[in-house]
Order: sequence, then structure tokens, then C-alpha cells
Amino acid sequence: MLDYALLAAVAAVVRTGSFDRAAQDLHVTPSAVSQRVKLLEERLGTVLVVRGQPCTPTPAGRRLCRHAEEVSLLEHALRTDLGQALPDTGPPTFRIAINADSLATWFIDAMARVEDGLFDLVLDDQDHSADWLRRGEVCAAVTAGGRPVQGCDLRPLGALRYIATASPAFVDRWFADGVDEAALRRAPALTFNAKDTLQTVWVAGLVGRRVALPTHWLPATQAFVDATLAGLGWGLNPEPSVAEQLREGRLVALVPDRPLDVPLFWQWSRLTAEALRPVTEAVLAAAARYLVAPSALALPPGEIPGS
Repeated sequence: MLDYALLAAVAAVVRTGSFDRAAQDLHVTPSAVSQRVKLLEERLGTVLVVRGQPCTPTPAGRRLCRHAEEVSLLEHALRTDLGQALPDTGPPTFRIAINADSLATWFIDAMARVEDGLFDLVLDDQDHSADWLRRGEVCAAVTAGGRPVQGCDLRPLGALRYIATASPAFVDRWFADGVDEAALRRAPALTFNAKDTLQTVWVAGLVGRRVALPTHWLPATQAFVDATLAGLGWGLNPEPSVAEQLREGRLVALVPDRPLDVPLFWQWSRLTAEALRPVTEAVLAAAARYLVAPSALALPPGEIPGS
């Protein structure tokens, strides 16, 4: 039987990245946290935490943290069923993998609908978020793949619609004769990061083949919108992020009838499904408000963009 006081110390160090911050969370001294981590490592005969700035888990430590999170969620669900029969240990923490554009456009709405719980969000693109589930490092994720991870359930959420946008001045300068392959090879594009293929996929759908695009790299959703407004380049922005700017004419769609829809899915661990029920209900409700039904211009299977 594991000593959960010792396990809680390991989980706190991994979660906060340091023994000092873990001590603050647990209301003990850093020395006590260090002793608890060392004692559990000695009992299990393996290192659980790599000491550093920040502290990181070993594979064994990561697996134990996953176990601790699952137990916390299961106990919360049990406490809900049994009322006051179990001591209240505080709100549960939901560790979820989410892509930056979903966080910036609709996921905050989902979080606000959950009355009892804390969120620990991991940012990654919607394809790689499924990898966090496979490794057991999160209890749920927003993914782009429609194939459930082993041990998880899956629900389609709809599609996040992207619009190829630019400022009117940018269009006048670079696309005065229309949006064609020659102009796209010259006009600076915007790219979120190395995983982001939205712009190249959209261009391939428009001209029929992949095109090498000159690009600025901007790994922040709001900076991406701001750079588009400033005329720095053109890029695929989530429609909810730029709807107002499009209405006001501060941005224009490069090709109004060619959005790009990215289908999204909600996946969650079956083991903690009951404890996650309020989150799942909130996610489905928020998605219904902001996402659209995938169109014929939805991202093809196998073409997974980042951001």
C-alpha cells in the first residue's frame, strides 16, 4: 500500500517544479517535502524526481503522479456520492491537454461552467494532445484525431473555423491582382510554430499543390491576430478571434468562400469519467456555442495542423 502523504509530496514537486513551492502548497517545510520524496524513492528503490530548475519526474515518477491524480478524481466522485462520509480534501484538479487556439476562443467558456474544480492545462497542438493521453499525463484532451486513445472515450465537438485574413493595406500591396500562386510565393505569411501547417494546407487546397511560403513565426494566438491587423503578413485566424475585425473592415478574408474547418474531438479517460462528467458537459456546451459543423472544406484526415 502506498503512503499517500509521500505520494502527494512527489506530485506537488512535479506539479510546481520545485521543493519550495511544493512545501507552500502542502503547508509544510521544504525539508519535510524533501524527506518525504526521498523516503518514497527509498521504499520503491528508484528515483522519482530529477532535481533541477525546474524539477522533473522520471518515468516512474510520472506514472506515480498519474496514479495520484486518478485517485484524487476518484475520491472526489466518491465524496459526491457519499456526501460527508469522506473528508473534504478540496476541489479536484483536472489536467487537460488543449491547443492554443481553442483556449483563446472557446475553452475558457467551458472552464467557467465548471463550478467545483481547478484546471491544469497543457498547451500542445490538437494532434499531439492525444499523445499526452497515451502517456497518461492528462485525464482529458481536445484532439484533432477521431480515433479514441486506448482506455478513453471520444465525442466529436464540431470544427473550429479558420479564415485566411489580412489587413486591407496588405491586400492592396501583395494581392492587388488576386490571390494566386505567384502572389502567395511573395507575400509574407504568418506561422504559429513548426507544427502549424494551416497556411500551407489552405494554399494547397486553393492552388492544387504545396507552395513554399515566406513566413514570420509567431507562437502566440493574440500576437498572430495583432500581426495580421498590423499588416505584417497574412494568416489563418480562428473565426471567433477575428469576427469583429472582419465586420469592421479592419481585416478582410483573402478568399471569402474558402474557410478551413478543423474538426475537434473531446477525449477523456474512462477510469475517471464520472469525476470528469461536469467538465465533459461543460466542454460539450461551450463547443456547441462556438464551433461549427465541419464543411466540405474541412481539414482532410491525415492533414493535422498545429496551434
